[in-house]
Amino acid sequence: MTSHPAATTPSTDDDGGRHHGEYKVPGGKLVVADFDVVDGVLANVSLSGDFFLEPDEALPEINRALTGLPMDASAADIADAVTAALPEGTVLFGFSADAVAVTVRRALAKATGWADHHWNIIAPSVLPTHVNVALDEVLTEEVGAGRRNPTLRFWDWEEPSVVIGSFQSVRNELHPEGVARHGISVVRRISGGGAMFMEAGNCITYSLYLPQTLVDGISFADSYRFLDAWVMAALEKVGISAFYVPLNDIATEHGKIGGAAQKRLANGGMLHHVTMSYDIDAEKMVEVLRIGKEKLSDKGTRSAKKRVDPLRRQTGLARAEIVAAMMDVFAERYGATPSVLTDAELEAARRRVETKFGTTEWLHRVP
Repeated sequence: MTSHPAATTPSTDDDGGRHHGEYKVPGGKLVVADFDVVDGVLANVSLSGDFFLEPDEALPEINRALTGLPMDASAADIADAVTAALPEGTVLFGFSADAVAVTVRRALAKATGWADHHWNIIAPSVLPTHVNVALDEVLTEEVGAGRRNPTLRFWDWEEPSVVIGSFQSVRNELHPEGVARHGISVVRRISGGGAMFMEAGNCITYSLYLPQTLVDGISFADSYRFLDAWVMAALEKVGISAFYVPLNDIATEHGKIGGAAQKRLANGGMLHHVTMSYDIDAEKMVEVLRIGKEKLSDKGTRSAKKRVDPLRRQTGLARAEIVAAMMDVFAERYGATPSVLTDAELEAARRRVETKFGTTEWLHRVP
């Protein structure tokens, strides 16, 4: 299985036709770029969209700044050229120089949009937590190598678990007595971020495996909200108005409901995953996790238990109903089709557990 190619192909002369790219800024406006490529550089550039820009004279200045740029210019180079050309006092509302860069690179097929790929969805299936974590690495590699379509996978598991971030200290994050008393399985994942306390049926966890071209030119911070825009729509569908709290928390007015983490691989694959609390046992959580005052210092609360507000209480819906709504919204937005884990992928993940994720060396690599 391979990703569908981007909709446009760059050319090095004026015989390749007009290039067209679009980018909807998360929480902002649509930016559109149309141009030719002549002898390897941008020509006849026209930027448009439903954004706001003052003064009017800034638009032709942006077009002039883009004209003559090499077609292999990086997103940073494009954004810098736009910024340098803006008249003093220019106000960009609903978009930015970085958004222009994303749009231009999409037109050149160096960056992609959701619609440029055939997306798959893998429904929840019960697997050991170690295997779920190993699958994140295996499937990200597969998407990066073009052997699997970009994929959304929902987790399921049975054993109570804590999944710690790649750079977290086992000693600093966990209460050994609580881990032993509650029979917690502790696993280290490949992405950064904080510890995830996960009991079967009490969390909703999903992983998104994608090519990094989808977030080309989008800042690391903005990529979180960009990749979870569909989640916000799904939560709205079940009656929850959610928003991102930078960098990686998903919250409502009642408190945090989830957190995200990412990992980008050298082969071009990217992992973005989220755990949301459905019916968390907050008492047990604080017996297992060390959640210190410093971590809570910028969260506006003194208690970790008060910081988390589960989805069950906010919606009254069964966990399966919320997962189904999320799958429906993703499929509707991006034309995603069902898929399953292959025998080869599962076997690769189990081998990865034996050689990496199930080993003491990996778990305690940051003691």
